[in-house]
Amino acid sequence: MSASRKGTLIVISGPSGVGKSSIIDAVLNRTMSEFSVSVTTRAPRPGETDGVDYHFLDRQEFLDAVALDRVLEWAEYGGNLYGTLRDQVETAIAGGSSVILDIENDGAKQVKRAFPEALLIFITPPNLEELEKRLRGRGDTADEDVRKRLAVAALQIEQAPGLYDFVVENSGLNVAIDQVLDILDLPGVSTRG
Repeated sequence: MSASRKGTLIVISGPSGVGKSSIIDAVLNRTMSEFSVSVTTRAPRPGETDGVDYHFLDRQEFLDAVALDRVLEWAEYGGNLYGTLRDQVETAIAGGSSVILDIENDGAKQVKRAFPEALLIFITPPNLEELEKRLRGRGDTADEDVRKRLAVAALQIEQAPGLYDFVVENSGLNVAIDQVLDILDLPGVSTRG
């Protein structure tokens, strides 16, 4: 890749349980892209490493970074702040690497404002019944959490067509991966080196 060619900022979003982590893993394995490690105020879980799983900051450090415009996008979930460090993304893109963000709709809106050239892809389930089946099939989600996630999913799916550049239905993982890779092969998208 020539040094003058910039990478692409790619957002891959979708409701919990839709398979976006599997799709992102496949894209990372088949393209010259890197995954953006998010910053958070939540405490590390056992086995998590700072700078690998997340960049862990305390709440004041996070808010200071937001005030200094060092955070590209951010949101609060469950009392913790989550976001994307601007310099990490800008450095990678300027160096020719494409960067993938796994963020929610609010973060995608913030990214599109800051990076109008960003490519936003939303992964949707075939229907909410299938998504519920997938969430329950995990065996690690309580009934109340499933109901909450389905309500959030319905809103995300409703907003997706007006926000994202592409909406990909995951009715079969391999087909969805191929569709995302086809999008990333479009002219002007720099992911293959």
